[in-house]
Amino acid sequence: MTSAPSALINLAAEQKSADVTDWAARIGWVVGLLLFIALLYWLMREGWKWRGTLQGDLPELPTAPADQGEPTLTMNGRYHGSTTAGQWLDRIVARGLGTRSRAELTLTEQGVTVVRPGAQDFFIPADRVRGARLDKGIAGKVLTEGGLLVITWVHGDREIDSGFRSDQAAEHAAWVESLTHLHHLNSDTEGAR
Repeated sequence: MTSAPSALINLAAEQKSADVTDWAARIGWVVGLLLFIALLYWLMREGWKWRGTLQGDLPELPTAPADQGEPTLTMNGRYHGSTTAGQWLDRIVARGLGTRSRAELTLTEQGVTVVRPGAQDFFIPADRVRGARLDKGIAGKVLTEGGLLVITWVHGDREIDSGFRSDQAAEHAAWVESLTHLHHLNSDTEGAR
């Protein structure tokens, strides 16, 4: 019987504590991971700048006229971005059109004024509006069906889709109807010339 306790004592004497963590290797891995993340961020930033350079031929955005007349509709919500018309993944970043932001839209007979706190405001003249529709996505933002108001307009030699989402999504239908009506008025006027 004395051999069993002595065997336990020998077993306990042979056990060793866990190895101490190799801090140098762990710190090396963390630093390597942080450098990799920084490289990815830098590459994305350079890609964004390159896209802006490629779209450098886009003229300055129009500004709202001093006297726009009475507002037909107003909307508070978010601006989600602009793309080449019909190509919902071809984001336009030049002239600040790639910057997502809060937005206040005002529709008058003159066009649509887009006020964006923290980003460049712009104006879509009535004669450049080509239509409006409800959609579900635009360059990096996908919503439920009909959750996005997309205004199609011409700027320079490009046809652009700009996506907005109202704080009250029920307002979208009235905007589509009014912008479609505005487009038909202007296309009838242009045809009469």
